[in-house]
Formats: sequence, C-alpha cells, structure tokens
Amino acid sequence: MNINKSCSNNPNYRQQQFEQNCPIEYTMALIGSKWSIAILRELLKGDRRTHELAEALPGISSKTLTLRLRTLEKHGIIRRKVYPEIPPHVEYSLTEKGRELQPAIAILKQVGQRLLSQEEAFRPLKVNSEVTQRKEA
Repeated sequence: MNINKSCSNNPNYRQQQFEQNCPIEYTMALIGSKWSIAILRELLKGDRRTHELAEALPGISSKTLTLRLRTLEKHGIIRRKVYPEIPPHVEYSLTEKGRELQPAIAILKQVGQRLLSQEEAFRPLKVNSEVTQRKEA
C-alpha cells in the first residue's frame, strides 16, 4: 500500500483541501488531538458517563473533556444520549463510524506494547548535572 498516493506534500495546500485528499491527515484531524484517542479507548470498553471518562483519564480538565467530546460528536464518531432526569444523566457511546476506528487503535496499542518492551524504549530524561550545578550556584 502506498500511503503517499493521495497525500500531497505541497505546503501551499489549504488544510481543508489537504485533509480531503489525504486519508491519513483527515483521520488525524478527526482523532489526533490530545485526549481523543484515550476517550475512544475508554468508549471501546462500553458506554460511559462524563464523570466516568474524567476518572479514567487523570489529568484531563473538564473543559478539555467537554471540547473533545463535542468535537467527536460533531464528526459523528461518538453519540451523546441525554436522559431526562434530574440531575441530567448523559452517556457517550461510539457510533458505527467510531467503531471503525477500533482496528487502528488496537494496532497503536500493539506497537506501543512492543516499543515499551524493548529495553531502550523507555529512558527517563536525564537532567544535565552541569546545568543543575550552575542553577544551584
């Protein structure tokens, strides 16, 4: 498979045209923002309420979670169902379009597991002792 077949390297392309012509760029525009893949990963496990997603994604702000959910819903990847209760009960689930992303997410997981299992894959950042000593002086 030639992944460059329909993707242009022309920097003069407007983003919208580029996304329409390149399936990789289009898909990344839909799900490539920070937290989107993690939200989809959680929804692959089943329907989730907002607070369940927030608990499963430590570090995400409620504002960011709401923005990502709205974007995914706007593009038809997830469905938002509001139950008429007090307080309101909202559940998110994957649409058929969202479930189509499952194989790609599974492959990302497999590749990540392989990379993390390699001895040199994870190395904490080393603080340059010379820079640290200068700051302390």
